[in-house]
Amino acid sequence: MRHGQTEWNRAGRLQGLRDSALTARGLAQAGRQARLIADIGAARYSSPQGRAVRTAEIVFGGMSFATDHRLREIDVGEFTGHLLEDLQRQRPELFTGAPIDWYDRTPGGEHLEQLSARCHGFLADLPGPALIVTHGITLRMLRIHALGWPLSRIGELTVEQGAVHVIRNAAQEVWR
Repeated sequence: MRHGQTEWNRAGRLQGLRDSALTARGLAQAGRQARLIADIGAARYSSPQGRAVRTAEIVFGGMSFATDHRLREIDVGEFTGHLLEDLQRQRPELFTGAPIDWYDRTPGGEHLEQLSARCHGFLADLPGPALIVTHGITLRMLRIHALGWPLSRIGELTVEQGAVHVIRNAAQEVWR
């Protein structure tokens, strides 16, 4: 699950490792996720970043959950806090190629291979089925690994706030 909408999501501002508060819509999205997973018994995890932790508190309804640093969002380095549309206009050369290739070109940012390694490590350490609250790009990377797809297909995966992205038997579905 992706965390609920934040003030920066609404504005189109890149958060990376920084945080902003959940909006009223983000709180409602977390409530919807809580209803969708209410009858599922599984281990519970969250990114340690504030927006994910706040979402997990709502989604898991006060039940305990573990945080894991490997679930944090990709670091966008010097792009943190900038509006994506401004960067696309000012630096169009960085936004060529596949839809998310630009993450590998963020000055001082984390590369997709680094994110891939930490997501792979997290999944390898899971003891069984899990409910996970994380971030957009991290959620895509977790799903790429769980589905056994090559990294080149990561741009094919959508991410919805307020939905539950389910991976089961090497297939995916979205609960809304």
